Amino acid sequence: MKTQTSGQTTKAAIRAHHLRTARADADKNKVLQSSGALRCRRKFLRYFPDGFMDDNYLAWERDYKVAAHRSWNAMLNHQEFMLLLRANKFEEIALRAVRIESRTNLIFSFEKMALRDAVRTKAGAAAFAHGLHDLVYGHGRDEDKFERWCDVVASLPRVKTRVLTWPIVTVFGFIALPRVHFFYKPTVTRVAAHMYGYPLHYVSRPSWQSYRHVLDFAALVRRDLSDLKPRDMIDIQSFLWVQGSAEYPD
Repeated sequence: MKTQTSGQTTKAAIRAHHLRTARADADKNKVLQSSGALRCRRKFLRYFPDGFMDDNYLAWERDYKVAAHRSWNAMLNHQEFMLLLRANKFEEIALRAVRIESRTNLIFSFEKMALRDAVRTKAGAAAFAHGLHDLVYGHGRDEDKFERWCDVVASLPRVKTRVLTWPIVTVFGFIALPRVHFFYKPTVTRVAAHMYGYPLHYVSRPSWQSYRHVLDFAALVRRDLSDLKPRDMIDIQSFLWVQGSAEYPD
């Protein structure tokens, strides 16, 4: 047996103390959670035993969303977006945004078509480009920017299917700023909230007031899962997707 020096003993004691503290915090966190929250946690870990670092979780839920975010940073970062806006290349901005989203399965196919139709004209593309820049890179309060974005989406040309849906309104903020914005699919998220035991306020027409309730729910879930170390809203949205989607039966 090797003899430990006093320095090694001290470091080992510190590591042991941190480990005990982390475990105690996790246990305390679980005690404070509702029975619904604990059931949701158990379901998620049944599918992904290594939590948010599980290989299957990364492959099935996270990696393609991260890839979309990286594409955004490459194609529509703040500097690039401003250059395109100043050159009045509104159709190019819309094309890039739609192309980035199209490589995900986040919104339904009929919503993808409605969005493409809405930005097909120069006027539609210009409104979309200015509104999207304001949402992602604009100054001011989040609630004001979100309400203006809802007004922009509501004003876009409609060919067949309506454009003002929660998935369309929230998908680009989620892709561009996944630490800030939540991607909201009402049916699945409401099922997840019911499973969680959270009284999620829902209104079909997008608005900041309703979105604020969704963000509050996401913040609660993130606190409850703090010991699993969620990185951003991608992890929170994916966790809730597992709870509410038919892809993951109980």
